[in-house]
Parts: sequence; structure tokens; C-alpha cells
Amino acid sequence: MNTRRSGSLRRHRIPGIAVAAVTALGLGTLSACSAESAAAGGPGTFDVVASFYPMAFLAERIGGAHVHVTDLTQPGQEPHDLEISARQMAGLQDSDAVLYLRNLQPSVDDAIAQSEVRTKIDAGTLTTLEEHGNEVGGHAAAHDTSTNDEEAGKDPHIWLDPVRYAQVAQGVGAAFEKADPAHAAAYRKNTATLVEQLGDLDTRYREGLAHTTSKVFVTTHAAFGYLAERYGLTEEAINGLDPESEPSAARIKDLEHIAKADGVTTVFYETLVSDKTAKTVAGDTGLRTDVLDPVEGITATSRGKDYFAVMDANLTALRTALGAK
Repeated sequence: MNTRRSGSLRRHRIPGIAVAAVTALGLGTLSACSAESAAAGGPGTFDVVASFYPMAFLAERIGGAHVHVTDLTQPGQEPHDLEISARQMAGLQDSDAVLYLRNLQPSVDDAIAQSEVRTKIDAGTLTTLEEHGNEVGGHAAAHDTSTNDEEAGKDPHIWLDPVRYAQVAQGVGAAFEKADPAHAAAYRKNTATLVEQLGDLDTRYREGLAHTTSKVFVTTHAAFGYLAERYGLTEEAINGLDPESEPSAARIKDLEHIAKADGVTTVFYETLVSDKTAKTVAGDTGLRTDVLDPVEGITATSRGKDYFAVMDANLTALRTALGAK
């Protein structure tokens, strides 16, 4: 079993040629290079660079008409694998603020550390992060015989817990108010609206998962630990926090026992990572497969056009898999 911690997953660096190019250009040329992204909002617009979709979604909902948001991660791109280009580095340098989640995208962390952006908002500091391994919730612990589980690491997937995501939204709203006081009232209002919507989502999950035949679900990687804890479930992940690590034979054997003991019906996979492992495990255990989307990006194949729609689709998938009454 791969035991790398979440903070060091695929520790890609900014390519040396990109850093050299940005340094050689100088700050004056940086402005010209990033004109398309940084100036797209127009005069008086608060320009925000977001590291990937969950951050961009917050910035757009909170900022509204007063904010121009640039997402560093393209739709369909696995966020962990992002490499910052010289052009993106230039756009970052020209922005008014950057919203990111430290330790999720190493090349973004490196770029931000090198930038002179005045307002740097690390979403992880706006709520609490917990240590999670490939089992979160504890319900199935009695059936888990392996001693080779992935070492726990700080779990970055805070946006999949509506309560934690609301905490982050409040922090982002406050940061926007401070950085752009001319539009503080609008940011405050938009933040309140978003927090209320996240509260409604929390209610839908709490009520929708309150009465189920099983409380255990299996995923390819441990993205749903916070969600499992929030709603009294147990996530059993095949790969742990690293979506591309390979499960051990012992882990596969444990999952077979857990599936039988806890009435597991489904192995969930996600949209931006290959479903090969999920289908292999499902075939070996006689289970079906379905999508549980970690909402790291919205594509044409996503079960919804935004965060709320996809989270509602996830709730439907969980209710079906867990035998909701």
C-alpha cells in the first residue's frame, strides 16, 4: 500500500523553464503576458485567481458581478496533476487575490510562494483539517483485519462537507470585504446567501441519509471522509488519499469481507480518474459500480452543471447504494 501523505502527493514542481521565463520577463512584461486573464474583468473589477473548481465556485458566488475569476485548473484536468505555466504565473502575479487550498496542488503552492499577490487566501486555514486514512468513520473497523492500511494524512477535501465548506465561504467573504472594501456590502450579502444554501444542502444530506440499510460505502480514493463523518457513515477507500496509488492484496481481501458483513452493494469511482480499479474490485467482489463525484471540476460528463447539482446527484447515488428508507 502506498503510504505517502496527502501533503506530498505527486510533488510536482514548477518546470524550471517556466520559472526562468517568468523571472526573465520582469514585472513589466508580466502585465502584458497576463492581459487576457487579469484585465478581462474590466476597470474596477477585483481579479481573483482560484486554484481549482471548488475555490473558483466560492469566488464567483461570493464575488458576483464585482469579481473576475480565473481558474488555474481546466475542466477535466485532475487538480493534483496541475503544473503552473509561465502564462499562469504571470496572471497570478497581476491578480488582486488568490484563493487556494495549500498542500493539494504543489505547483500552485510554489507559484503563490513566489508571487507578490497582496491577498493570499488559504481555504484550509478557514476551517479544521483532520487526519484521514483509507477508512473513515470506524463503523466497519471490526471487519477490517489488515495492518497495512495507508498512513493517515491531512485530508484536504473540505468542500465535500457542506458545513466545513460554509465555514470556508464565510472566511473568503471576510477576506474579500477587507481586500475590496468598496464592494463589502455585496460580498457580505452574497456570502450569507451561499451559506444559507449550503445549510439547506446539509439538511438534505442529513435527512436523506438518516435511515439506510447500510452505513458503509466503498470508494476508489478517500475523498469523502469528512462527508462520511458528518452524516454517520463509514468510507472504505481502495486507494487512500492518493487517487492513483495501488491497493494491496490485503486491502482487497478486507474490502471483500467488509462488503459481505456490512451489506455493501456498490464500488464508487470518480469522473477525473480511471475507473479501472473500481471495476476490478467490483468484479472480484460481485458488486456494481457507480459515480461518486468529488466535485474537483465540472465537465460535460458531470451529473450537474455546478457544485450543488453534483452534490445532489451524489446524495441520490449514496441513498441508492446504502438502501435509504
